[in-house]
Amino acid sequence: MKKVFPVLFLFSLLLFSACDENRLFEENRELPDHAWSEKNKLAFSFFVSDTVSPYNFYINLRNADDYPYSNCYVFMTTHFPNNKIRRDTIELMLADQNGRWLGKGQGDIYDNQLKFRSNMRFPLKGKYLVEMEQAMRRQSLPGMYNAGIRIEKSTSK
Repeated sequence: MKKVFPVLFLFSLLLFSACDENRLFEENRELPDHAWSEKNKLAFSFFVSDTVSPYNFYINLRNADDYPYSNCYVFMTTHFPNNKIRRDTIELMLADQNGRWLGKGQGDIYDNQLKFRSNMRFPLKGKYLVEMEQAMRRQSLPGMYNAGIRIEKSTSK
């Protein structure tokens, strides 16, 4: 059984990654001690070769039921291949007005995939760097398990 599990795991990983042909990039990072420190700036690097197709850009957050807020402000800094920089401040809603979590839940953990940009086109081919940091004016956000980004080809015209 110990020899079969790694083979099944690798096969499953290949199977699921092959089914996601629209994905340009996706990476999620586990946050130490289930808290997002203001000092923990997450950096994601990817290469773009297609400047014609439109893409959707998502922010992925995984929070626990004990996360103390209904939202999360995030700074997103994009470094373009030509060394230009764009910085955005985004408010991400994680719960509705009644305090019900909006993400898909499993137990007391909720996965959120929140659209940051729709149908955007990359202006340049090359390597992009996206830095993401929490902007809630607290040293640490308890109840945050993971944070990441996903960029996929848009299927809408």
